[in-house]
Amino acid sequence: MTKFKTHILVCGGTGCTASLSDKIAKNLKDNLADKGLENEVQVILTGCFGFCEKGPIVKIMPDNTFYTEVKPEDAKEIIEEHIVKGRKVTRLLYTDPETKEHIADSKHMGFYKKQLRIALRNCGFIDPENIEEYIANDGYEALAKCLTEYTPEQVIDIIKKSGLRGRGGAGFPTGIKWEIASKNHADQKYIVCNADEGDPGAFMDRSILEGDPNSIIEAMAIGGYAIGATKGLVYIRAEYPLAIHRLEVAIKQAREYGLLGKNIFGSTFDFDIELRYGAGAFVCGEETALIHSMEGKRGEPTFKPPFPAQSGYLEKPTNVNNVETFANIPIIILKGADWFSSIGTEKSKGTKVFALAGQINNVGLIEIPMGTTLREIIYEIGGGIKNGRKFKAVQTGGPSGGCLTEKHLDVAIDYDSLMAAGSMMGSGGMVVMDETSCMVSIAKFYLDFTVEESCGKCTPCRIGNKRLYEILDKITQGKGTMEDLDNLRNLSKVIKDTALCGLGQTSPNPVLSTIDNFWDEYVEHVQEHKCRAGVCKALMKYVIDPNVCVGCTACARNCPVNAIKGERKSAHEINQDACIKCGTCIEKCKFGAISIK
Repeated sequence: MTKFKTHILVCGGTGCTASLSDKIAKNLKDNLADKGLENEVQVILTGCFGFCEKGPIVKIMPDNTFYTEVKPEDAKEIIEEHIVKGRKVTRLLYTDPETKEHIADSKHMGFYKKQLRIALRNCGFIDPENIEEYIANDGYEALAKCLTEYTPEQVIDIIKKSGLRGRGGAGFPTGIKWEIASKNHADQKYIVCNADEGDPGAFMDRSILEGDPNSIIEAMAIGGYAIGATKGLVYIRAEYPLAIHRLEVAIKQAREYGLLGKNIFGSTFDFDIELRYGAGAFVCGEETALIHSMEGKRGEPTFKPPFPAQSGYLEKPTNVNNVETFANIPIIILKGADWFSSIGTEKSKGTKVFALAGQINNVGLIEIPMGTTLREIIYEIGGGIKNGRKFKAVQTGGPSGGCLTEKHLDVAIDYDSLMAAGSMMGSGGMVVMDETSCMVSIAKFYLDFTVEESCGKCTPCRIGNKRLYEILDKITQGKGTMEDLDNLRNLSKVIKDTALCGLGQTSPNPVLSTIDNFWDEYVEHVQEHKCRAGVCKALMKYVIDPNVCVGCTACARNCPVNAIKGERKSAHEINQDACIKCGTCIEKCKFGAISIK
């Protein structure tokens, strides 16, 4: 076996792959071969490094040099300068936006300083398609420990004591969930991994599966041992081809190594895993709808009880956890419940992975200890708001969450604090908005998503959310009334109280939170027919200042609907009835004569 002196890690997550990171890896290998260094330096295509804003990323080990925004044509220079001559390629290093200093080691970057990678511990460090690299990083030791040292009851007790709560949204204690499933006896039980990640802007589970699929396989096997299940099912959306491929490779390799199948580690425990594919229905992230989908039925939620732990897949006891929850299991077994529970807050233990997106400088995948504040995430890890604009709101929890404001920046990220602030943890989507965002339109966007994704089974969600959307649309069209605002609030509360499943019950949260925190914007839309962010087109009016317009005709010549009239060298006017508010006139005017009122 070749022992390499240097390793070059290349981000192989979906985002970087879309930016040709696989070509970067190939070019690096080709240049190494040209220099005769292919037996001294190994190129490894890994999972996501997290710093998506600066991808594709190439990392040189063991000196921990971190190159950003690498292109395929940069491979030759990296090999010739860094590998052959020992000189860093300065232009590819991360540049601190404030000090303008080039930073080579990721440990000194603001993006990583306050992170603690537990669920993401192997992402970006190992080849996800090589099980030996996972094993070399303590992989499958936790499963071996469970099968040779602990009873199923002891495994459950460790998870209970750790304080791990479900990372899929509801935050139910994982150990208790396992305990309930273990006490329901049947000839067959199932462990299900929920990889149906449907929140807009969320890519946490996908990245874990792409970067560290064996950790999920190992965790599912541990869960199977704990509750008495011999069969595991991963429900993953078909839109995740790379994650599916790497899972398939990992499962195949685990079987070849005897880590799945019969008599694992010489014990009497049998366990195997199959994949089930989802067609992208958001509601199938709810566990009962997910189970129905796996059974080939319509993906609709059902009343509880019975809970899946009592009667789930094929009416057998079934335990459902999401990807991130499972990713924490092996390391909890290895390092102990006390270690994990020492991280985070009193009621929210460990870390949480977030997909940080929106109008923020450092878009990416982050993992922070519970208790970290929104301010730390947005301004220290996220690097602040893009283009020097002012922070306005942050949406946590996806369509089920709420919009928090500047007054909430010092709220600690944990289940209870976010709930008290009017939002929720959710699966981990975090969308940051600046002053160019209209909060009425934001609520309308999420309602549009919910209406589209509703399974239609219950009237409150099927009809109620449609009515909410129609009221919001009316308001953004400048036709709303104060009575509509009262109806928005009242109908939202009815839906929360009467919808069948958790997704329906939380769907009005974006409406309620924006009404509570941005009431003045709603009133402006209704009473003044004004959208301060300039987003709602029906409330916008393009006007030409006759004192500035020189009559150059550029606006009139480029208007796609001929809404601008005027003689050459005379002030022009815009026909408001014909104007489609496309903004072409502003773009073409060289004199700043056109503005939005």
